[in-house]
Amino acid sequence: MADETTAAKTAPAASQEEGKRRKGKLHFKPSKRMKSNTEKASREPVDAASAMAAVKRFQGTKFDQAVDVVFHLGIDTKQADQLVRGSVSLPKGIGKTKRVVAFCTSDLVAAAKAAGAVEAGGEDLVAKIEKGWFEFDVAVASPDMMRVISKLGRVLGPKGLMPSPKAGTVTKDVVEAVSDYSAGKVEYRADKGGNVHATIGKMSFPEGDLLENFEHLLKTIEGAKPSSVKHNYIKSISISGTMTPGIRIKYSDAAAAATA
Repeated sequence: MADETTAAKTAPAASQEEGKRRKGKLHFKPSKRMKSNTEKASREPVDAASAMAAVKRFQGTKFDQAVDVVFHLGIDTKQADQLVRGSVSLPKGIGKTKRVVAFCTSDLVAAAKAAGAVEAGGEDLVAKIEKGWFEFDVAVASPDMMRVISKLGRVLGPKGLMPSPKAGTVTKDVVEAVSDYSAGKVEYRADKGGNVHATIGKMSFPEGDLLENFEHLLKTIEGAKPSSVKHNYIKSISISGTMTPGIRIKYSDAAAAATA
């Protein structure tokens, strides 16, 4: 009985001590690089050219970081007519290639592989994926192959890999699509919060190349505005490196409409 009483008294103390240890393990201490970059980050929105320069001034890492842009859109993603999705080839590329597979008829397999596809085919490719092979970043398909790959919807859909006409990955010219996506064609899609994330290059890119890619992507997003959205379509834009703070970019819907 005495042992049970002692255990009961010491249990809360032991629990508190373990809680302290756990808290210590989870404590986040920012690095010197992060502190320095946070101090450099602008608190106010800046023009696009200044934003590109600011991102490149951040203290770098040992790897060549991607430069990403986030558009926060004033859309209701629950409405089918307000979905924003598509793809675009940026004028300066994005500094990396993608692994592409092509669902196509047997007469196009050789051409698709020559264009850069890591794998191409019909029923045989479907069977390979059903067995658990997912070593690719983008899947393209010809319209007549959609009935063949429909069974993969439950597998590829959640991974964002299912070919779609809206995304430009279902096309009559499969070989050209393979070539475009292998070279780094950007696919964009608004998430549930109405945010579109996209890569516009690498930190090693010149400021001018990043700016040109950004402006091209911006025009693409503006052109994808759903007709049912009347006001405040692009609420905010920010740019950042993979491991840097974000920089907000000045944007005005009114100014965009005036130059359209």
